[in-house]
Amino acid sequence: MTVTATAPAIRLVPGNIVPALTIDTLSGSDWNLANQTPRNYTMVVFYRGLHCPLCAEYLKQLSSKLSQLHGLGIEVIAISGDTREKAANSAETWGLKDLTVGYGLTREAMRQWGLYVSKGAFESEPTYFNEPGLFLVQPDGTLFFASANNAPYGRTDLDALLEGMEFVLNHNYPMRGTEV
Repeated sequence: MTVTATAPAIRLVPGNIVPALTIDTLSGSDWNLANQTPRNYTMVVFYRGLHCPLCAEYLKQLSSKLSQLHGLGIEVIAISGDTREKAANSAETWGLKDLTVGYGLTREAMRQWGLYVSKGAFESEPTYFNEPGLFLVQPDGTLFFASANNAPYGRTDLDALLEGMEFVLNHNYPMRGTEV
């Protein structure tokens, strides 16, 4: 297999402003990160799409933790490059009733957010799709936490994240990873 890099890698650095992000949602409205007003953070979860069974399990788990996240002042959106139809199928099939689901993420936006992008290798996969990522963004648009995976496994453990964010908020724990 020959692998060639087509663009330099981008890495988002905590403490810096994240890229602009506006995305269509299944509710029928545009979701704009700049317009979000969470008490503490906006959690942006990028998932691979309908074709990914690991995404199904992860988003079901995420959906089950929404009340805990909201209790910590964290608002959540899950986004993929899927079409509206595929995203709606995911939401319905996976039981994501209360989770805001965005769709139509472009390859350019994937790149700007530092996500790994894969080329479909199986008939069920899109031509190109983003690999998982999870980002916590402060109300002023600065990045607090970043996690990007190059494969569907090894994602951020949501229980550990909840425990960590509770500690962060209760102890004024500083942002980490800010030095480049």
